[in-house]
Amino acid sequence: MDLDALKQQWQQADTTKQPSNRNIMEIIQHQSTGPIAKLKRSFRKQMIAMIAVPIGILATNIHHIDKTLTSALFWFYILFCIGVIFFAKMNYNLVKKMEVMDGRVKTNLEQQIFLLETRLKQNLIGIRVALLLFIVLTEILPYFQHFRMLNTWHALPAYTRFGAYAALLLFQYLVSRAVSHRKFGKHIAYLKELVSQMQ
Repeated sequence: MDLDALKQQWQQADTTKQPSNRNIMEIIQHQSTGPIAKLKRSFRKQMIAMIAVPIGILATNIHHIDKTLTSALFWFYILFCIGVIFFAKMNYNLVKKMEVMDGRVKTNLEQQIFLLETRLKQNLIGIRVALLLFIVLTEILPYFQHFRMLNTWHALPAYTRFGAYAALLLFQYLVSRAVSHRKFGKHIAYLKELVSQMQ
C-alpha cells in the first residue's frame, strides 16, 4: 500500500471518529434537548421565581401591607431579587447569542462559556453575601423597627440564634452549589465537552 492510499485511509477513519462542526452545533443548538435550550429555560425560570416570590409575600401579608412595605427586610429582599433577575437576564442574553452562532466560532464559544462560568460563580458569591447581610439586618433591625416576629426571635438566647445562623449558612452553601450544578453547571459542562470536539 503506497503512502497516499494510507494517508487517505487515515483521514477517512479520522472523520468517522470526529463529528463535524455542523453536527456539534446542531446538538448544541437543538431547540428542546440541547444545552443552550436547557440553560435558557433555567435562566427564565430563575427570573420568573424572583418576580413571583415578592408578589407572594405581598399577597400573604395583604392585611398588614403597611407593615410589609415599611419593612427594611422586605425591601432588602426586593433588591436581592432585582439583582438575581439582572444577572439571570444577562446570562440569558449571553446564551441566546450562542444559539445563533455557526460552526466556525469555537474561540468565541469558549470565551462565552468562560464568561458564563465566571458569572455563575459570582452569582453564588453574591447569594452568600446577601445571606450574611440578611443575618446582620435580622440582628440590628429590632433596635430600629418593632415587628413581633423579630422581637420573638430576639427573645431567644444569643447562642441559639447564632447556632441557627451557622446552620443556615452551611445549608445554603451546600444546597446552592448542588442546585447551581443541577440547573446550570451540568449543562455548561456538556456544552464545554461539545465545543472541545470542534475543529
